Amino acid sequence: MEAYEKVLAARAKGRPTAIEYINNIFTDFQELHGDRRYGDDGAIIGGIGRLCGMPVTVIAQEKGSSTKDKIARNFGSPNPEGYRKALRLMKQAEKFRRPVICFVDTSGAYPGMGAEERGQGLAIAENLMEMGTLKTPVISILIGEGGSGGALALAVSDEVWMMENSIYSVISPEGCASILWRDAKKVKEASECLRLTADDLYEMGVIERIIPESDKDFSAAYLLLQTWLKKAVDDRKGISTDELLEKRYERFRKFGAR
Repeated sequence: MEAYEKVLAARAKGRPTAIEYINNIFTDFQELHGDRRYGDDGAIIGGIGRLCGMPVTVIAQEKGSSTKDKIARNFGSPNPEGYRKALRLMKQAEKFRRPVICFVDTSGAYPGMGAEERGQGLAIAENLMEMGTLKTPVISILIGEGGSGGALALAVSDEVWMMENSIYSVISPEGCASILWRDAKKVKEASECLRLTADDLYEMGVIERIIPESDKDFSAAYLLLQTWLKKAVDDRKGISTDELLEKRYERFRKFGAR
């Protein structure tokens, strides 16, 4: 598939959203709400569940399924209270030594006036800083779109994985085309230039795994993800906190060194 075809696949109607991943990979999931500062953001789901019997914290960006649900979840574009809720749950996970599993699927953080007034940029920046030193394992999986800082705010992790037809980029292809060529119709060219596919990012060393997809049935992908997540968490059980943080630091330091 060409890059733009991957973009369309990542945005396709009927593609599984975070809720479906949570329901098929974890058991006993209990959602927790609110940032304890302003309110609750439906664009980010967070809570506690079990991964093959192991307690974990799950945080996910949810776009919604029906039109009503999409509106309630702001089409997966979080407000600052969503990022603050995510950080609250990460710090709670650190306190109780629970691994954190993040599912990323957003075109970007919400750029509205209210979001800016409530500190959107600061909320994202705090997540980036705190995740860098979070004293518990963190794994992030891109399941659809991964747009700019809105996605990165849940992806400063020990490992980042991508579904085969997901995308991850500093800007949308449409935004890139408008800036570079002043023509949003050049979206196909922009998609190629951005190198936003899972294959591109794996080749550059930005991600560690690509999870294969079938055309319609994601059951095999759910099972594979469950198995790999369990192994990734188990592999970190014997690692000291200092070593865990050092490896996470080195992961990001090596970007662009090739």
